[in-house]
Amino acid sequence: MVRFEQITAPEHGVDAVAHRMRVLGAAWPERDGVAVFNRVYLAVTEEVDRRLDTGHFTDARAAITLDVRFAERYLAAVEAVANERRPPASWRPLFQFRRHPGVRPLQFALAGINAHIGHDLALAVVDTCRTLDCEPAELEDEFERVGDVLITLEERIREDLMPGPDLLQIADPLTHLLGAWSLERARDAAWSAARAVWALRGLPELAEEFVERLDTGVGLVGRCLLTPLACR
Repeated sequence: MVRFEQITAPEHGVDAVAHRMRVLGAAWPERDGVAVFNRVYLAVTEEVDRRLDTGHFTDARAAITLDVRFAERYLAAVEAVANERRPPASWRPLFQFRRHPGVRPLQFALAGINAHIGHDLALAVVDTCRTLDCEPAELEDEFERVGDVLITLEERIREDLMPGPDLLQIADPLTHLLGAWSLERARDAAWSAARAVWALRGLPELAEEFVERLDTGVGLVGRCLLTPLACR
């Protein structure tokens, strides 16, 4: 549901959400698909925290609020599953396929990134605007800087999790499956979606319909990314 009431400021910062991810990761098997994404996301969160310490962000308060609101969306999906409730449609494929032997670690990582960027990021921008009483345009610089961290880590993620020597990657069906998905395009789409949801805040029924269809579409992409390829 899209909530348009006033949202209070985060009680805890980036360190707190990173700690929650570490606790979750310690409780899951290493090969678990959600655990694979959790490790990737923890690395991103730690890098954002490091850049906050070095003054990378112009508006640290906005960057922290956006980062925490963003993480809370993922953590809420985890909590929903733990409590036997349905998570957003964008997250369901990852939770459904998390133990499938034919899905590779890179697929799990990118399916999680797809859900988090494609659905959660737009809503996190809206959450942040409500928290800070500002317009999306005022967050654009920090949005781009957080996005730069994701782009920087994407190539490393692919290199770390892509199986096999380079010569074999060309013929690997995983290469073709994942070549159709782009984090940069997903980030751009998330920004457009955030602006649209914000513009529709005075029309809650229409906003709800927009977000529901966004959620469903992102979930469909995630299901494609998790196509079982081979048991390994």
